[in-house]
Amino acid sequence: MGSLLQKKPEILSPAGNLEKLKTAILYGADAVYLGGQEYGLRSAAENFSRIEIEQAMEFAHKRGRKVYVVLNAFLHDEDMQGLDDFLAFLEKSQVDAVIVADLGVLRQVRKFSKIPIHLSTQASCLNYESALFWKEQGVCRIVLGRELSLQESSQIAAKAGLEVEIFIHGSMCMSYSGHCLISNFTQGRDSNRGGCAQSCRFEYSLERENGERSQGFFLSSKDLWGMRALPLLKEFPVHSLKIEGRMKSALYVGGVTKAYRAAIDLLFSSPNLTEEQIVHFEQELDKSVHRDFCTGNLLNSAGLESVYDERVHNGEKSDYAIAGMVLEVSQETNQMFIEVKNSFNLGQTLELLPFQGENIAFQAEHILNLIGKSLERTKPSSVIALPLVAGAEAYNIIRVRTQCN
Repeated sequence: MGSLLQKKPEILSPAGNLEKLKTAILYGADAVYLGGQEYGLRSAAENFSRIEIEQAMEFAHKRGRKVYVVLNAFLHDEDMQGLDDFLAFLEKSQVDAVIVADLGVLRQVRKFSKIPIHLSTQASCLNYESALFWKEQGVCRIVLGRELSLQESSQIAAKAGLEVEIFIHGSMCMSYSGHCLISNFTQGRDSNRGGCAQSCRFEYSLERENGERSQGFFLSSKDLWGMRALPLLKEFPVHSLKIEGRMKSALYVGGVTKAYRAAIDLLFSSPNLTEEQIVHFEQELDKSVHRDFCTGNLLNSAGLESVYDERVHNGEKSDYAIAGMVLEVSQETNQMFIEVKNSFNLGQTLELLPFQGENIAFQAEHILNLIGKSLERTKPSSVIALPLVAGAEAYNIIRVRTQCN
């Protein structure tokens, strides 16, 4: 593992749409993963049209970043129609890899393109013999199952001579490597063909044999937070750290990516992360929507402590919301123009998230609409002008605290 020992792992962030792709890249992602309008496991996400994929490639490659396209659904014969044409388009667009779970899809990728192939976590690769098999099939990277520890993942990378990618942050599936059929039966939506309704997140009633009844989120998992596992990367290196969340907000994508970017950069420029530094980064992660968290299987095998059974907004919570995104800054007028995402009031304290460095708290002392009229309160989807905050740039996120402790 010596060749990997001091090499920074790639930070791989979710891109649910073009705005989130730009957010992820500008906040420090080395690569992003996205879905087209077919063949992926997030049909409820916004996903990318072909024109948007081309725009994504241009934006990412211009900045030296990579784009991976998910083709990770398990397809029936009728689902395969048009896949060869889509692969030709992806190859022409110079995507950096496709993420595949289905052997038939893998065969089609190899038949109709020369695009590098990453094996999806849906394929449940959990040992190096399995990794060697997939290597023989033309796979160059394995997205290992979340059932493995960081140490096991690193050992597979060394033994198989393959790149390995692990999940480091985000929602977790209660089922084994995502092989779940609950929403097929409860809502007629095929989980493994892109229709997962996240039925495990629902509240259920349980009736026992003795007649006792109880209610709760019996099948729900806590979120994965891998910040505390990062120091082990120097001993157990892997190639890529994946953040879950193609259906999450731009605030989540930007905030989480920025925290892991800063932590990884600090880890590999110093002897190790201190407890104080880890706590600081965890406090930043806490400002993005999440459930209670655990380290999953990264450090030790997950047990009952990984089950989330509280009733708080269906389990997800945060004291912060995205107030808006900077569209443009004007040094001449000393203003920044903001696309409002959530309403906020005149005089309210906001926080600007620069792409690097500490976040900047400021007050909305003057709010103007585009014709120069003063506002007491903003409206979502409008564009307003605020006094310029030093260091602000286009695509910076502005967040607002929604609750007080």
